[in-house]
Amino acid sequence: MRYDVVIIGSGIAGLYTAIALPKHLKVLIINKSNPWECNTYYAQGGVTTAYNDDDIPSHVQDTLDAGAGMCNETAVKLMSENSQSVIRDLIARGFEFDCDEEGNLLYTKEAAHSRSRILHAGGDATGRYLHFFLLGQNPHPMLSNTTVIDLLIEKDRCCGVEVVTRGERKTILADNVVIASGGVGSLYEYHTNAFTISGELHGICIEKGIELESMEMMQFHPTVFVANNWARKQLLSEALRGEGAHVVDENGYRFLFEYDPRGELAPRDIVSRAIFDYRQRTQKGVYLSCEHFESEYFKERFPNIYKSLNDLGFHLPKERVPISPAFHYAVGGIKTNLDASIPGVKGLYAAGEAASTGVHGANRLASNSLLEGLVFAKKAAESILANTSKGCRETFSLSDEPLELDGDKEKKDELRRIMWENVSIKRTPQGLAMALEAIEKMLASAVGRLLRLRLLTARSIVTSAQKRSESIGVHYITSDEAS
Repeated sequence: MRYDVVIIGSGIAGLYTAIALPKHLKVLIINKSNPWECNTYYAQGGVTTAYNDDDIPSHVQDTLDAGAGMCNETAVKLMSENSQSVIRDLIARGFEFDCDEEGNLLYTKEAAHSRSRILHAGGDATGRYLHFFLLGQNPHPMLSNTTVIDLLIEKDRCCGVEVVTRGERKTILADNVVIASGGVGSLYEYHTNAFTISGELHGICIEKGIELESMEMMQFHPTVFVANNWARKQLLSEALRGEGAHVVDENGYRFLFEYDPRGELAPRDIVSRAIFDYRQRTQKGVYLSCEHFESEYFKERFPNIYKSLNDLGFHLPKERVPISPAFHYAVGGIKTNLDASIPGVKGLYAAGEAASTGVHGANRLASNSLLEGLVFAKKAAESILANTSKGCRETFSLSDEPLELDGDKEKKDELRRIMWENVSIKRTPQGLAMALEAIEKMLASAVGRLLRLRLLTARSIVTSAQKRSESIGVHYITSDEAS
């Protein structure tokens, strides 16, 4: 099988790349499970956009401030300057954001934004609505229940992928490959990600000598309902706090103001650490209180949160919900240029959460993720259309490394526990050293390829964290004594 373009991933970055590519090109989208099992589907809050041209400098500054001085300012400007055009494109294609009775777009505000500039759809189901819409717009074929297990690279050029589909290993040749496979959520015991998101493509890049960037920058969402038996935990959108929900202890005390004068509207990393520290220090339960919302408004504005929590026995907005931070978003990833190309490998691109474009720095500003996916997916498509080079050989030998071995599941569970306990919200040199030792031990043992790739990615996160001895953004490290 040979294609002009292979896209790995069916989330917002993969699908928006696909619909920007003309029908005459031979394009294949590969997804690991069902098309909707991706992080985009579970995104609640919305899509950031500069409110107008005058708001671009403010949006840029808010993003830079949240990124704690580590953002690529050129990339941030590019994202903000292109924000209105991608929103207009979606609307022109027929997508409907939430509007008021007069048809005006409704904008909301989330933590660390200086104004309301976030668009939403279906109340709290923006990702789901966008994903369904983009699937309907996509004119290209999709190969589901297929796992990419290698990139086919010849000298300095990507020539396609090796996959496992229907129990068979196959090579799929392509002149261009776009990695839009998402982040690393399944490496952590508590996370909000789709179950398919496990960082395997990052591990493949490590094998190929492709640079990963800012892998220590892993973002944890502060308000997550974790008291269920599912691997993916129930996210409680930042928009709740943006519109007035309070974080309280079991006595109703809003303790966040002890940590930051912005309280619930402080950046995610600050709120996550505050909740983590307060629970550890006081042994008190922490809750999200939506009691200030009017019931009918809450049902209309947050219908999916209302239904899912009601199904679990919580009567929102009148009843408090127990919360905890959980892993949410990989800020770092596969290093890319501003045109979404991967340095040093022709024909290879990355977009969305899998990539590190530099726009997020040390901490992602709320709701910039869907925007980043749209803007850099468009850049990837433009780069592909400008790339006319070919020249890969026609055959590649298949790998014979076993995909899974007995005991892999137990080791995966151990890895997730190690990453949560030692490489999450609060890190110490001793904890990182313990995590690295455990990961190296597993890598030295007999493991299948899929677990090996996860371990390589996890090791990259740990070693990146070890190299950064000072706390910044989502990377918070304390001395062993202070912990």
